[in-house]
Amino acid sequence: MKRTFLAVALAGTALVSLPLATRAQVSTAAKPVEFGFAGGASLPISELSDATNTGFNLTGTLGFHPQMIPLGVRVDVAYNRFGIKNNSAGITGDFHFTSVTGNLEYSIPSEAVSPYLIGGAGLYNASGSINGSSGGSSNKFGWNLGGGIKMPLSGFDTFLEARYNQILGDGGSVKFIPITFGVMF
Repeated sequence: MKRTFLAVALAGTALVSLPLATRAQVSTAAKPVEFGFAGGASLPISELSDATNTGFNLTGTLGFHPQMIPLGVRVDVAYNRFGIKNNSAGITGDFHFTSVTGNLEYSIPSEAVSPYLIGGAGLYNASGSINGSSGGSSNKFGWNLGGGIKMPLSGFDTFLEARYNQILGDGGSVKFIPITFGVMF
């Protein structure tokens, strides 16, 4: 049932967007499979921002873009690290979030710079260390939603992207937004 629904949704998207896709010069049309990497800043949100500073993000990505439709699939492996804020108690350390997510990417056809929407879900591993001691780790389900812009260059694409991430937990959730710059080959 789920596969049938997915196939119908993909076919419907293809039929609705076919005229737009044929007019646009989408750089991924010649590259149905892409891989790349990205890096940038990670902004903590909500309770995470109370305890940590702005961190950093490193991401590896593999994208699949069928021809003639603007909907693609992307698998991302990401690492986000946040340092604990300086406080009067002298506590030092950091929190790490490693994730593997499956995402749908909808490219908005354009002549040069191509905006896109992205979102998906996956497994997030949360771990940390305080005053040099490991605090353990746990695997949790999470999801992300965001957007970006791609700019084709000679032989590769660059992209700038921001995504809201939420890791679901037993007593609440952890939220952050990585803002990354990347290259796709």
